[in-house]
Amino acid sequence: IIATTGARFSMNMLSAITAKGKIRFMTHTGKINATVFCEFLKRLMHNVDNSVFLILDSHPVHRSSMVKKFVQTLKGKLQLFFLPPYSPELNPDELVWNSVKRRVSRSSVKGPDDLGIKVRGHLRLLQRNPEKVCAFFKEPNVRYAA
Repeated sequence: IIATTGARFSMNMLSAITAKGKIRFMTHTGKINATVFCEFLKRLMHNVDNSVFLILDSHPVHRSSMVKKFVQTLKGKLQLFFLPPYSPELNPDELVWNSVKRRVSRSSVKGPDDLGIKVRGHLRLLQRNPEKVCAFFKEPNVRYAA
């Protein structure tokens, strides 16, 4: 007998990592839109002294006018760089997401709340393990970002 709800549920993750092993993340249960992405960017920039160079895929939300306006308010402190279309192998964050998916898929998830606990738990584990985050940048396709 497998204890499961039979229901489908999901969670979206936003994250940013550095080659020095830092990770910032946010989870969201709804659709990721420009408002949600701007909230992530606000959190990302909180208490940051240096400039941030953020590599993004070509998702329409990342290129939205709301995001552009928000980035302009930061007066050069945040710069966005876009990967070519259809190139997830070049996105260092894909390695974070793959790590979370592998870990969570090996466990029994009993519902949406349990999924959130497990996803955030693994992301916090990565935050406490900068060596693992640094190792993502040793992958051949993302070495350019190190």
